[in-house]
Amino acid sequence: MSRSEIPAGPLGDIDTREFRAAAHRAVEWAGDYLDTIGERPVMPHVSPGDIRRRLPRMPPEQGEALDAILDDFERLVLPGITHWNHPRFFGYFGITGSSPGILAELLIAALNVNGMLWRTSPAATEVEEVACDWLRQAIGLPEGFSGVINDTASSSTLYALTAAREAVPDAEIRRRGMPAARLRLYTSEEAHSSVEKAGIVLGVGQDNVVKVRTDSAFRMDPSELGKAIDRDRRAGHVPFAVVATVGSTSVTAVDPVHEVAAICQAEGLWLHVDAAYGGAAAVLDSHRWVLAGCEHADSLVVNPHKWLFTPMDCSVLYCRREEMLKRAFSLTPAYLETSEADHVRNLMDYGSSLGRRFRGLKLWFVLRAFGIDGARRRIAVHIAMAQELRAWIEADPEFELLAPTQFSTVVFRHRAGDAVNERIHDEVNRSGEALISHTDVRGVYALRIAIGNLRTTPDDVRATWELIRSVSSTGSNDAPPPTRRFAPPSP
Repeated sequence: MSRSEIPAGPLGDIDTREFRAAAHRAVEWAGDYLDTIGERPVMPHVSPGDIRRRLPRMPPEQGEALDAILDDFERLVLPGITHWNHPRFFGYFGITGSSPGILAELLIAALNVNGMLWRTSPAATEVEEVACDWLRQAIGLPEGFSGVINDTASSSTLYALTAAREAVPDAEIRRRGMPAARLRLYTSEEAHSSVEKAGIVLGVGQDNVVKVRTDSAFRMDPSELGKAIDRDRRAGHVPFAVVATVGSTSVTAVDPVHEVAAICQAEGLWLHVDAAYGGAAAVLDSHRWVLAGCEHADSLVVNPHKWLFTPMDCSVLYCRREEMLKRAFSLTPAYLETSEADHVRNLMDYGSSLGRRFRGLKLWFVLRAFGIDGARRRIAVHIAMAQELRAWIEADPEFELLAPTQFSTVVFRHRAGDAVNERIHDEVNRSGEALISHTDVRGVYALRIAIGNLRTTPDDVRATWELIRSVSSTGSNDAPPPTRRFAPPSP
């Protein structure tokens, strides 16, 4: 930088008068967006590269007005958005960025704190602790589970399994690295891919992530788990952890956690429960059974950003043996030492991230704005809509259900075969009227409708079902496969 390029004094931020005007415009836009989102196509009509080609290749040399940037947001960015907040977004797991959560996100950005240490923002630590404990009570976990918020369940599961690896007796993996004897990790063949990814990151390796067979209701088979552990011990492997699932991604299966927990206790293995989706349903008395046995788990994850109306991203990891989590991650250089460290909880000690957003604020806002009773009533409505959709599918001879419907996700297919189902999926999504997702259910192409948005109505579900039937009406020459049967879940 030459002397002529050095500014005479600090230039500061954008003028707050311009910020206020733009913020008012943005809030009005957000309100209008939420009011009218159902009028937009759920999925954008763009091709790869379309958005990028409309954006300048070079950064601007001179600053631009916030009004102009907001104009371009609407003109250039919005046409490429898939609207996850749309009432007919039924793909993956239906979610909601609710109004109180959106408001909290604005305040989080304005405060811009890093909650790595208690000292760096005491409120960020203590509000997070309170919000996590409120959620613990709401879903019926006993005292003794401490919560910490991460970005997603993938991170929460990775951190839990890092603690499990740290708990391997005499291994000293943190100091010495992975032992010569291979560690073994067990999970259901229906488990989320994040479990396998965690095995990769931890150095366990994909070959040592053992996928246990499931029963007719897609639940982990405890007898198969026990056999796998025994077989591996005799072969010289070191079993160290099991991941059970409450609400698996493809078919929302619930593993028999009680029986899995008993095996883990007998074998001295860490039990982590992935309740990222299904855990929220435990706010209902009718669904408390989904977390039965989880009181014996060492760790559990539930995602408020999935079915508790909190904007992305907010994943709560609960640990009953939090000292192991801290032992796995705590590393305090001199510049982060504080005098109160022995008397407070420094959140940087419970994961790999040093920087930590104030995510607890949005969970606190959402729980206060809706209340636990409000959450119960909204989740119950979603489950009721799923049951109604299930009844329509059962009544249509051209379609068949492929899995139990325990939550608000329905898994089904047209009997005409995979090609027809893939065409239904693609044409529904191309229409812009709704968005659904697909999966593989024991070798067949399946359709999924996941209901979870606050703005979804029975009319939205009915319209999407009619769209699916309409798209399927052209038929197919594929021979229908045998109807697949499943057993009802045992609470």
